[in-house]
Amino acid sequence: MDYKQTVEYMFSQFPMYQQVGASAYKPDLSNTLALDEYLGRPHTAFRTIHVAGTNGKGSTSHTLAAILQCCGYKTGLFTSPHLKDFRERIRVNGKVIPKHKVIEFVENHSCKLAELRPSFFEMATAMAFDFFRQQQVDVAVIEVGMGGRLDCTNIISPDLSVITNIGFDHMRFLGNTLEAIASEKAGIIKPHTPVVIGDKNPVTADVFIKKAAEQEAPLIFASDKLRVVHFKRTDIDTQRFEIVGSLLLPHLDYSLIGFYQCENILTVLASVIELRKLGYNIPESDMRYALMRVQELTGLMGRWQLIARNPNTMVDTGHNEHGIRKVVEQLRTLEYPAIHIVWGMVNDKDVEHILPLLPRDAKFYFTQAHVSRAMPADELAARAEKLGIKGLVFPTVIQALEAARAAAGPQDLVYVGGSTFTVAEVL
Repeated sequence: MDYKQTVEYMFSQFPMYQQVGASAYKPDLSNTLALDEYLGRPHTAFRTIHVAGTNGKGSTSHTLAAILQCCGYKTGLFTSPHLKDFRERIRVNGKVIPKHKVIEFVENHSCKLAELRPSFFEMATAMAFDFFRQQQVDVAVIEVGMGGRLDCTNIISPDLSVITNIGFDHMRFLGNTLEAIASEKAGIIKPHTPVVIGDKNPVTADVFIKKAAEQEAPLIFASDKLRVVHFKRTDIDTQRFEIVGSLLLPHLDYSLIGFYQCENILTVLASVIELRKLGYNIPESDMRYALMRVQELTGLMGRWQLIARNPNTMVDTGHNEHGIRKVVEQLRTLEYPAIHIVWGMVNDKDVEHILPLLPRDAKFYFTQAHVSRAMPADELAARAEKLGIKGLVFPTVIQALEAARAAAGPQDLVYVGGSTFTVAEVL
């Protein structure tokens, strides 16, 4: 098989949650453990950092990987989902896994894969760990797929666990309260292993305190150690922070420009403090260099990303209530004659709670991505209209984007969001 055939085979043979939803979710680690044992436990060949959370775990994972890479560590990075190409999920020093390595893994292990029938994510996790061992990485930053306790990445014994924040998402699997969701994500806390919590939410803090105490794991709330006293946009693609606390970092420039990165940067910096305690060599100069070049170093896409000008066109993969609130906060601070929103969602999101968050004075272009989980554009528009939000309907994301950009004046803003898949088709 060539690469295209291999990827088509993977998509057809291994159920992928992003494509088919609940039927791809396997709430136990039996397949993961069986695959790991079959491959010779590759995850034990390198050090790891484990990152979970409702939102921000992708930005945090990429930023930590960029920092470690700039400090001279050969760094693996495993994230999900991908936007354009499966290989985005598995990187070493920012470079995606080669096509021939994807083909090689599937062909060499086809019999075992056929026997175990793993999910797509289980298969991808095994491939990542096997590739990182082959590449002899020093450390790998591993992003949780969903939850934590039963996520198949949770077989690792990391140097550091990181949990960014807790919000409502994937309630069908993780629970209907913030405490229940936090409990699932706290499942990545390991014995005697430090854990950094990004957001100290009074509703969930006790969940983490209790779990960390049970595991005798040092617990660090980032907001107890650090705070942003000032930040500003210095350019369309940079923002500057003034950080005080356990680290004093004046004029800290960060190339991720979403306002929600104010929270993520504290999580990253608190993690750096702990990694230094563990013996990682992270000079401030290298860290600053990495923070200015996260996308360049790791290939991160889709986080408040400017993809075109005249009119400025932004995309963001925020897709749950917590993430959309942050995006809308940023939209409300921007001064444009008009905002045009290209919007598509998947069918298992809480539309009635998410749509009312969007600015009512925007012009809407409802659409749907080419995945089975996508909510039909006409249904999305009808549900939006019941909430007092009217817009045009387009059968494809690209048609919706073209219409929005054609209708927008050169000084207007076009925003694309609602789901990862909507953004992926634009990118």
